[in-house]
Amino acid sequence: MVTYGMNMLLWTTDTTGDSFLPLFGRLKKMGFDSVEIPIFDTNVEKFAALGKELDRIGLARTAVTVISGDNSVISPDAAVRAKGVAHLKAAIDCCQAAGATKLVGPIYGPLGVFSGAGPTKDEWNWSVACMKEAAEHAKKAGVTLVAEFLNRFEIYLLNCAADAAKFAREVGHPNFRMMYDTFHANIEEKDIAKAVAGCKDVLAHVHISENDRSTPGKGQVKWKETFAALKKAKYKGALVIEAFGLSLPALAAATKIWRRMFDTEEKLAKEGLAFMKKMWGKK
Repeated sequence: MVTYGMNMLLWTTDTTGDSFLPLFGRLKKMGFDSVEIPIFDTNVEKFAALGKELDRIGLARTAVTVISGDNSVISPDAAVRAKGVAHLKAAIDCCQAAGATKLVGPIYGPLGVFSGAGPTKDEWNWSVACMKEAAEHAKKAGVTLVAEFLNRFEIYLLNCAADAAKFAREVGHPNFRMMYDTFHANIEEKDIAKAVAGCKDVLAHVHISENDRSTPGKGQVKWKETFAALKKAKYKGALVIEAFGLSLPALAAATKIWRRMFDTEEKLAKEGLAFMKKMWGKK
């Protein structure tokens, strides 16, 4: 069976503290199995406290983080790459403290930073080496790293499922896998069925994201093909809604959200959950 999750970046980049606990309770009552928590501030104590509250509420959890230009794991400067690995290790420690089983996102390269050319062999190899080191730390913490390919406008190292699958196989670590995101696939993939089939051996996570980043099922993503392909691949992981609004000015340069496209965040979550369950229930 699949499980159903909600990415908290729809609301915030920091879910620690008490202010989001009522929302977590409402998401649980809606029928979500898990939440995906952002990890940008790597304060282990804060995430340990959050984990205890989520245990009390009854929500499982995954986590998401990003790499920036300041700690790029594809930098020609070894010291900068080391900062990237250090960030991932710190985020992994936060996952362990919070009880998050997976750390997902564009963890293999800097978000929104471009060289003006495509990826080089050196950049690929540097990233693979860094991911191997981070994955070994993740193994000790009981966490799986999950690389998310992004579209060409957000990153340039991994842009499609085939890229991410090749990368994960080359990292070759049991605690390193890849994920499939319907928003990025809607831009980059020519054949949804082929894309999913080609990565099923390393596929560990799925983001359900509409073409305009709003309510799943209200846009133009090829949903029938997507769910059919995931079922054929015998996918049994989490289906996590990833949507964005206007509440994240710090990520606006990456998400490119300039207008409101839904009534309320909680209505989006409720309708998106109903849509996922309906689509997965179809034969």
